[in-house]
Amino acid sequence: MVTLRSMIEANFCTQINPEAQRALKPKCKISSIGSSFMSGNQQRMKEEVRFSRLKASDRVVHHVQAGTRPPAHNSQMHTLELLRQGLLGQHPEAAQLREVAALDLNCLTEAAAEVRDRRQHASIVTFSPKVFIPLTRVCRDVCGYCTFSLGPKPGQAVYLTIEEVLNIARAGAAAGCSEALFTLGDKPELVYPQAKFELAAMGYATTIDYVAEAARLVLEETGLLPHINAGVMERDDVAKLRRFSVSQGLMLESISERLMEPGGPHFNSPDKNPAARLATIEAAGEEKVPFTSGLLIGIGETREERLDSLFALRELHLKYGHIQELIIQNFRAKKGTRMANAPEPPLEELTWTVAMARLTFGSAMSIQAPPNLTPNVHLEDESSWRALIASGINDWGGVSPVTIDWVNPEAPWPHLETLSAATSESGKSLVPRLPLYPEYIRQAATWVEPSIMKSVLRSSNSLGYARAESWSPGIAMDESTIAYSYQGSVAVENDGTMKVSRPTTGGLRTGSSEITELVQRAQIGEQLAELEITKLLEAVGPDFEYIRSAADALRSRVNGDEVSYVVNRNINYTNVCSYRCQFCAFSKGKTNEELRGKPYRLSLEEIARRSIEAWERGATEVCMQGGIHPEFTGETYLDILNTVRKAAPKIHVHAFSPLEVFQGASTLGISLEEYLKELKKAGLGSLPGTAAEVLDEEVRSVLCPDKINTRQWLEIMETAHSVGLRTTSTIMFGHLDRPYHWARHLLHVRNLQMRTGGFTEFVPLPFVHMEVCVSLTSLN
Repeated sequence: MVTLRSMIEANFCTQINPEAQRALKPKCKISSIGSSFMSGNQQRMKEEVRFSRLKASDRVVHHVQAGTRPPAHNSQMHTLELLRQGLLGQHPEAAQLREVAALDLNCLTEAAAEVRDRRQHASIVTFSPKVFIPLTRVCRDVCGYCTFSLGPKPGQAVYLTIEEVLNIARAGAAAGCSEALFTLGDKPELVYPQAKFELAAMGYATTIDYVAEAARLVLEETGLLPHINAGVMERDDVAKLRRFSVSQGLMLESISERLMEPGGPHFNSPDKNPAARLATIEAAGEEKVPFTSGLLIGIGETREERLDSLFALRELHLKYGHIQELIIQNFRAKKGTRMANAPEPPLEELTWTVAMARLTFGSAMSIQAPPNLTPNVHLEDESSWRALIASGINDWGGVSPVTIDWVNPEAPWPHLETLSAATSESGKSLVPRLPLYPEYIRQAATWVEPSIMKSVLRSSNSLGYARAESWSPGIAMDESTIAYSYQGSVAVENDGTMKVSRPTTGGLRTGSSEITELVQRAQIGEQLAELEITKLLEAVGPDFEYIRSAADALRSRVNGDEVSYVVNRNINYTNVCSYRCQFCAFSKGKTNEELRGKPYRLSLEEIARRSIEAWERGATEVCMQGGIHPEFTGETYLDILNTVRKAAPKIHVHAFSPLEVFQGASTLGISLEEYLKELKKAGLGSLPGTAAEVLDEEVRSVLCPDKINTRQWLEIMETAHSVGLRTTSTIMFGHLDRPYHWARHLLHVRNLQMRTGGFTEFVPLPFVHMEVCVSLTSLN
């Protein structure tokens, strides 16, 4: 296959290898330039011959460093190479983008795909499992291509009732959807008396008031996250809807005012005025509303006008940072409209626009193309979907297992397994997302109304995408749901990707080159850095399966196929605690008296009885931990050990977290080393590695601010190892943490283990959210 890089090479090396240039020329055409860059200036010619011997990437650096440009007629290819490599920044100048727009489509899409693949989670293509709620189809606009908009009809209501809205939402929730898409006609009450009458009868002054209430009820009663497309709005309207939605949207469609002229698709449609639509999009930016916009192509606009539209949207996004996704939607002719016989844009126009959108907005922007509208796609041939992925998209938009596409009812949604398979064949994994993208979830305090933040965070996973299942640790789980998690019609693998029906083979699965290299380096004992470990922790799809398979093979090679366990008894001697850890539902103190259980403190006699009972029933170990009782001192823990040793001399005592060791030493006024030696002498056999939670102060400062810090936890463990006490290590994950926090935690544990060899095991503990403080707030 001829690539963009080879084309750059060939164009710069015409004088050296003209045969190669002639062979490659049909693959990548350059508009409005000559066929030779021979110059009458002999010195320049010598320079170009020397320059042509450099690699393409070296030539780019040469020009950037020298502040020069390549020969005039190769300028377009040179600029595209700069765009491809990201050397013109995330948002290149409009003139640079116009310069490359006429290049061959293969070159543009290849460059756009490479730009897309520089984004975080580049192996993922997303979609939003949604229900489509057409709150009203009555609209004051009469666009020439639209069948969604209808006028009032005798005997038919203008608006769905609240109960009808909730029934749709409930069906979506049962089918595994996470988004409630509200789409409605623009301001019907301004034109149609019936609309105004119905609103008044329900107690609302405007359609905006009604959709706000409907969104509130859907969120509260079904948990679906509302995304609202309410048309052109004033800033106050945008602010009103922000209270009950996680995102809003309005397609710019086109910046061309020509389309509003008589005979045009937007004639007699005041809300399609580009200035009014841009004003609404700007109002959303001012109100910090995560926003969706995009282009509708093939309705009479030119390519130049499409570029102008992209530049106008980019200008607003650079000012406010609020456009989270860009839709490139192709016109579909519909019966009964003024444009019923208008030609539909071919796939090439769609992929060109997608590619130019990607080059315009860079790698960070999410760019989507609706899969049910893709030209030429059908069950037997999914190449058009693959062409869109190859052009730079990273999202398919909303797909519903419940409702039709009310805007394009003639175009059914693709089956999710079919779409997932086509995505997989393009080297990507299909992952369900929320109507709010991960970048905005990570900054939820800025972009999400506080009253709905908890709903957003509870619906998202550690990467910021939709959770694979409603199950959480602490909830009973049926054995049949362990292998796969099914949310109704949305079948999700346990790594969060969509289920794909494909044959599998035994042995190690294949991962991407990057992940494979990281795993192989780890397998030979090379130390991975934080960013590299984070990449492994964020892997999905084939990469996830490869890592899991490699880990299983390593386990088998090191430990064989035997799985060990210990028969023990947990003795929690008190649940009274003076610390205020946000994740704990066990401790009793002044701030959590209303939570489960009553305060207690076991007597030494009861501890002895439970130890004897454990030994008589076959236990070989007792594990003892408890709250940090304000009356406990270091002597208390020594007394507990002496009690157990007398009651059951042969039982192994695994006891006291680093926090208890810290408190014991502090209350006695002795060093950690001295106190650990006293504990060992009194019968302590090993220490649990709890109280670690996540060893990163970014998390600990919120989750357990008054607890020992990361440095102190590591110091206590290292000291324990130095006096001959072995310990376990733990991580409690799934609350305020992200994969990069886990990476930092693992590095701390790994580095200490390399120094001491004192850890016997690593225990991942999933966060159990029921009845804990952090779960009762909007933090987790």
